[in-house]
Amino acid sequence: MNNLESYPPILRHLSHPRQHPADGGDPIQESDPDPLPVIDLERLSHDMNMQKVLEEACKHWGLFRLVNHGVPSTLLTQLQDQAKQLFSLSFESKQASCNGANPVTYFWGTPALTSSGAPLTTAPQNINWVEGFNMPLPQLSQFQPQLPQLHSFRDSVVEYGEHLSRIGRKLFEAMVNNLDLNIEASSSYVAESTGIMRIYRYPKCSNSNLGLGMEVHTDSSVLSILSQENEVSGLDLLKDHRWLTVKPVSNTLIVNLGDMMQAISDDKYKSVTHRVKLNNERERISLCYFVFPNEDLQIESSKYRPFTYKEFRAKVQQDIKTVGHKVGLPRFQHTPHPLN
Repeated sequence: MNNLESYPPILRHLSHPRQHPADGGDPIQESDPDPLPVIDLERLSHDMNMQKVLEEACKHWGLFRLVNHGVPSTLLTQLQDQAKQLFSLSFESKQASCNGANPVTYFWGTPALTSSGAPLTTAPQNINWVEGFNMPLPQLSQFQPQLPQLHSFRDSVVEYGEHLSRIGRKLFEAMVNNLDLNIEASSSYVAESTGIMRIYRYPKCSNSNLGLGMEVHTDSSVLSILSQENEVSGLDLLKDHRWLTVKPVSNTLIVNLGDMMQAISDDKYKSVTHRVKLNNERERISLCYFVFPNEDLQIESSKYRPFTYKEFRAKVQQDIKTVGHKVGLPRFQHTPHPLN
């Protein structure tokens, strides 16, 4: 099958992709060597210097590279290979495989994903160049896909999710210790029941300035953990008003902090602003794990009025529908946001 036909029709025939708006950043700054903070997970529990590196990364970057994470390199390679096979199927078969009451959803071209993973209706002029699968990890064992490619991929994602749940708990506990927070049940803040895997495919584009794979945003999660395809860049973070490309490095993971972590930390830690640009030579596949607090857990902070993640998610969904974009944490500040 022609590779183009594996994409959703709107991504095949989009002749006038949107010019992405001003985003507060200067042009991409390429750096060598890699400037990202590097966290060694094996050393984190007993190495004070590594704990300090983590604290600085959370305060000043909101994102870091993770090494010695314990995920087998063979599993990371397998996931990429299986994702490629899955995305290469026809659009119609991918769409049909996730109909009905299936927990797995297939999305494309959305301006933003709701926190539940559901795709939103979008006008062509406000499209992101992306397609993907949203896979709620607690429900995957109930999912019996008809496509053999999706069946084998599901099994790999379940195994991968167990690793990332472990990593998320360990990182969160280290952050809580650094912040000296009196949080008793950390499992409520990085709840396994909320874990979501999203698998993205971004098409290549000869003129990558014509549109974005994913618009400028912050994640709503506590933590997001990304596995990037080797040698295919696209993820950019905003640092000191300048865009910086997060280079893919073999057998490493990228961890970024989301809005919930910023609120939990009383704004000491940073929910990183990021985007995905299109690669002009190759399509890009990435796998991202998101973890959230329990829905009804109340977030206490001096910077924000008390709120639950359930309330936060509902406000994000409402804002996307009514004002066209996510407002996020400013909605919950003690001083009301102008749009309130």
